[in-house]
Amino acid sequence: MSIHRQQASDYLEKLLQQYSLEELKAKLEQNPSPPAPKLPRGAHLTPKLVEKRYRAIAAAPEIRDALLDEQTEANLECYQRNIENFIGTVKMPVGLAGPLRVNGIFAQGDYYIPLATTEAALVASYNRGANLIAEAGGCAAIVLNEGVSRAPGFAFQTLSEAGQFVVWTLSQQEQFKRCAESTTRHGKLIDIRISVEGNHVYLDFEFTTGDAAGQNMVTIATQAICNYIQEHSPIQPQYAFVEANLSGDKKASARSFLLVRGKKVSAEAIIPAELVVKRLHATPTEMVNYWRMSALGGTMSGTIGVQGHYANGLAALYIACGQDVACVSESAVGVTRFELTPEGALYAAVTLPNLIVGTVGGGTGLPSQQACLEILGLKGPGKAKAFAEVCAGLALAGELSIIGALCSGDFARAHQRLARGKK
Repeated sequence: MSIHRQQASDYLEKLLQQYSLEELKAKLEQNPSPPAPKLPRGAHLTPKLVEKRYRAIAAAPEIRDALLDEQTEANLECYQRNIENFIGTVKMPVGLAGPLRVNGIFAQGDYYIPLATTEAALVASYNRGANLIAEAGGCAAIVLNEGVSRAPGFAFQTLSEAGQFVVWTLSQQEQFKRCAESTTRHGKLIDIRISVEGNHVYLDFEFTTGDAAGQNMVTIATQAICNYIQEHSPIQPQYAFVEANLSGDKKASARSFLLVRGKKVSAEAIIPAELVVKRLHATPTEMVNYWRMSALGGTMSGTIGVQGHYANGLAALYIACGQDVACVSESAVGVTRFELTPEGALYAAVTLPNLIVGTVGGGTGLPSQQACLEILGLKGPGKAKAFAEVCAGLALAGELSIIGALCSGDFARAHQRLARGKK
């Protein structure tokens, strides 16, 4: 995280034009004055507590009205398990992309995709890609693997103690499984990976989580295992943590790229050359040339995986459908590949190994998010794998559209026309 000498010099010069060195130093010193009043807290979400918070921050009435509209105020209870220090809701525009035809193992049919975003041109781009895929007969999609991990770490005095601990853990896997699954009706412990680094041991527990995204589920289950270890291990760790940052949780990592975190899904489509020209104003050869150059560009810049903008569509879909949006940091890792078929058509494929998604739990039960899942026809139990396949289809639609725009020269023009209202 270095900075060029000239940049540092220019930045410092600008600061010193505004402040003296003494003023800059004073700004960075600790402030001993008493902090502002703490926000009113309470175990239950009540109108009285909400009003107390608005009074505490001295918010103007128009601010309260913007955040706490009548519908939100009438449904306070439904937010009880999704938020702390509640003061209202934020509305975002929701647009539809589609129909997107998915010929998946679990997702079958034409889907209208709700996307919540403030970025102009995004829905239009995904809509164009989805229409193209549908016109070509749809994309094939398949969930290849699934698993959500939590990786506690244990510190010992010596490498010898760490080794003895590993030997003991190998004999305890069935007990670990019983401990974990006693905390959940839906989670299943399916694998354990062991990593030793000096006198540190990492136990990477991998679970399936049913139709929930499962982040909280695996944390609680893993804590139960850690409690068992503290009570029964003949070699006691000096200290331990329920997550030691090996699982790849909420970050792009080589581990999750190579394995799976959530659901690993691959989707493909074959787009006839005439459709590529008609709908994207580019040729399959141009699309493949761009993909080849962008793959090298991504490699040289050090990206994990090679793709154009999975995060755009996934973030918009996650917000609309009550997913954990922070998981886009790992969900948007993957690989896009374009090739020419012997007939001159465009073969396009995406593979996303980290789709942390669910159709129950978390934010999926909130009113607006539930409505968006209803539009998809993917609300409730038994729909999570289909939702993951739709996510992959959406990512593929976005890759086709943005690369087509970059090849045809429409990329900047579309943003200027849709985001700035200029032709």
